[in-house]
Amino acid sequence: MITLRQTTGRLLPALALAACLASSGSGSIVAFAAEKAIPAEKNPPGDIPDTQVFIDYTSPEGFTMKVPEGWARSDRADGASFVDKLDGVVLSMAKADALPTVESAKTDYVSKLEATGRAVRVTAVKQVKLPAGEAISVVYTSNSEPNAVTNKQVRLENERYLFFKDGKLVTLELYAPKGADNVDQWQLMSNSFRWK
Repeated sequence: MITLRQTTGRLLPALALAACLASSGSGSIVAFAAEKAIPAEKNPPGDIPDTQVFIDYTSPEGFTMKVPEGWARSDRADGASFVDKLDGVVLSMAKADALPTVESAKTDYVSKLEATGRAVRVTAVKQVKLPAGEAISVVYTSNSEPNAVTNKQVRLENERYLFFKDGKLVTLELYAPKGADNVDQWQLMSNSFRWK
């Protein structure tokens, strides 16, 4: 199957992405939204250890952030991703006129996320104040991509932050198996984001 990279850093079938981009009606998208949410594991893997060391990542797009040392890094045309087993950090940049409002994020951004993600369930969209400035936070759960060998999926918890400055919209996505205890580490990373 031909695949394309989507902003989450996960692979998205080309036909589903094309259907999403070409669709103008809310009922005409047939993508992963119809996928059933799988149950979370009772003792999920994916806790980032309290002893994890973080290093500075400097993006050519004009920002810096602390990321976990030793995670596999993949540079992309729009940013970079850092992955360790079922945990990930994805940074991507796009051009924009302004930071979305909570309302515009709910009506536009969330609907695209639900249409192109795997069994996405958004639980919160809010404006937050971080050291880098105002940001939009989108909290949701989703299914992971199927494992290439076993076809197994896990239920993920995700938090996305949208940062805006000077025509640049940076999306920071943090994901891990649902129920993993990464609150402190995610807070450290999101609070470390800085514009250069």
